[in-house]
Amino acid sequence: MNLELRVNGETVVRDVPAEELLLDFLRNRLDLTGAKRSCDVQVCGACTVLLDGQPVSACCTLAVQADGCDVMTIEGLAEQPEFVLLEDAFMRHAALQCGFCTGGMLLTVSSLLAAGDLTSAEAVRSSLAGNLCRCTGYKGIVEAVCELAGVSAE
Repeated sequence: MNLELRVNGETVVRDVPAEELLLDFLRNRLDLTGAKRSCDVQVCGACTVLLDGQPVSACCTLAVQADGCDVMTIEGLAEQPEFVLLEDAFMRHAALQCGFCTGGMLLTVSSLLAAGDLTSAEAVRSSLAGNLCRCTGYKGIVEAVCELAGVSAE
């Protein structure tokens, strides 16, 4: 199947098998390895990318479902001016350790901040429930995101 989409602002046209996952397309065909394969069942968030600005699990999204869409990966987000703010807050609050979940976490946070959906610490916790981190214990993540959203972490 012929696929045309924009990935991190660049138009990409490729012929892909109908069953190819977006995660495999990004990692294997475009060398964008920031999205990680982990659970393969939309539970952990490590494979999160933004599809037309919305977080999706690339491990359960077919590449052809992204036809005509804008896809942003962590590599693309890292080129955006707001990335410095995300990076700084996560570093100051020790919100990352091994980094496996960080790409998906930052993409989700970026989308939620843009939508204005983070109005309280509880909203932050609830909104990040689909992004698992096995290292940090979440305290630093919640603090960093609350700071970015301008809400109390209490």
